[in-house]
Amino acid sequence: MTTVEPRVDTAAEAAVGTAARTPTTDGEPDRRQQRRLVLVLGSLIALGPLTIDMYLPALPTISTELRTTDAAVQLTLTGTLAGLALGQLLIGPVSDAVGRKKPLIAGMALHVLASLLCVVAPNVAVLGTLRVLQGLGAAAASVIALAVVRDLFHGSAVARLFSRLMLVMGVAPVLAPTLGGGLLRWTDWRGVFVALMIFGLALIAVTVFGLQESLPPEHRRRDGVAGTLRVYGSLLRDRTYVGLALVAGLAMAALFAYVSGSSFVFQDQYGLDEQVFAVIFGAGAVGLIGATQLNVRLLRRYTPFQILRGALISGTVLGFGLLAVAATGFGGLAGVLVLLWAVLATVGLAMPNAPALAMARHGKAAGTAAALLGAVQFGVGALAAPLVGVVGTGSTAMAVVMAGGMLAAVVALLLLTRAEELTDIDSAAPAAPTH
Repeated sequence: MTTVEPRVDTAAEAAVGTAARTPTTDGEPDRRQQRRLVLVLGSLIALGPLTIDMYLPALPTISTELRTTDAAVQLTLTGTLAGLALGQLLIGPVSDAVGRKKPLIAGMALHVLASLLCVVAPNVAVLGTLRVLQGLGAAAASVIALAVVRDLFHGSAVARLFSRLMLVMGVAPVLAPTLGGGLLRWTDWRGVFVALMIFGLALIAVTVFGLQESLPPEHRRRDGVAGTLRVYGSLLRDRTYVGLALVAGLAMAALFAYVSGSSFVFQDQYGLDEQVFAVIFGAGAVGLIGATQLNVRLLRRYTPFQILRGALISGTVLGFGLLAVAATGFGGLAGVLVLLWAVLATVGLAMPNAPALAMARHGKAAGTAAALLGAVQFGVGALAAPLVGVVGTGSTAMAVVMAGGMLAAVVALLLLTRAEELTDIDSAAPAAPTH
């Protein structure tokens, strides 16, 4: 089993600024410093969900205005997810070599430029290409935020911090469609990309003035491309890490089946307008957020592996219940919503624990490990959007992909991971050293 390596607490102090001069006895930042760090990193992580979700209420309108099909418009969502996956593979190793802050600023600058160009996109092909670039830029925020957490925290503390980040990040999918729907009252879909550009500029300012470097020069990798390939090779040879990455990706696929299909299900099938859809979508995100915060309490009694296993099994059962309701029409819209929100809650329990367990195994290459993990998550998630479009645009198609994703996640967890290894990680993770 790969051991968990401690990080020095001087990095923890630096990452949260000058206020972090008095770490707690275990060498990690105190609660006030943690809250500040969570707000900064959560804002960065929110860039991805906002980029993905904010234009969802406008998908049917974009399809009509650009004279294309629903499936083609859904591919612009796939392009964003593909950009997020590819960008993490590139940015993660770079951040291990040069530090976290510079690649983060460069990635967000790319996101701002791509958002500006989306405003003037003349057709769906150009829009899809620019969405890939948006995803590449947003990837920097996603992967580096995870790497910073792993730089500073250890063991179950990583899962707790991920849960706190999910709370901040969860505000983004709640607000994104609502903000998008509100913007569409005053502007067209292109105005959504203006808002994303402004948010990207604000995050660059937050990074420059509110986030210090968490990876000291003495801990940076200096073995170049060949070393990066060796690290990726070692990650891919770690069966448990690969299994956990697949679990995270398949859970993400279930989530993005909902993200990509919900606007067509609720607006076309059930006749809801853009504003009501935004409220319905936000309610689902509330369940997701609530589950991530319940996870913090559950971690006091159960290991991350136990919670992950229970969440995936429950999500599979509920997913097939959703499929039955969607296929038969039993319970109407209310029946679909209740089971849909329940499935999303199980995804919310799985999302913090699978990455935390995977990242705990590779502390010395946190950026590269986070990059491959994120690439698998968003790469598998990217497959969900066109798959929903291929199966159909109704609630049954969405339910098929969601239930299938949860079932595949259970299979990956049972076949590729060993409970005793993951329990060892939970119990043996060391605290940061004190000075």
